[in-house]
Amino acid sequence: MDPPHTVVHPYRAPATPYGSGHRGIDLPLARGSPVRSPDDGVVHFAGTVGSRPVLSIRHPGGLLSSFEPVHAVVTGGTRVGRGQVVGTLADSAGHCPEDCLHLGARLDGRYLSPLVLLGGVPRAVLLPLESQARG
Repeated sequence: MDPPHTVVHPYRAPATPYGSGHRGIDLPLARGSPVRSPDDGVVHFAGTVGSRPVLSIRHPGGLLSSFEPVHAVVTGGTRVGRGQVVGTLADSAGHCPEDCLHLGARLDGRYLSPLVLLGGVPRAVLLPLESQARG
């Protein structure tokens, strides 16, 4: 999906590593739609976690992307390329009111907003401070 990304539920970092939060973003996507790898990598996991079909891909540089609910068409250890179809969106009932794809990202084991990687977070721009003392 090209920017801008419509986000149904944004990333919400937990206050502590095991605290509540939303460790990813939810993107609107119709059930049965193809899900593509965001970059080159190797399938880390393709299976079920807590009754949901999950797929994760390990990318160079310590990055791991995860997708749910996705019926994977690839298996663990498979090399994938950027843009390659890796699965299809499964029934997301219970996660979003409408069909959606949950996309998560971890860098060296720490969660971060996938929008940072997808170009959906505007760059910070520092502006000069105006002098508050006027004579």
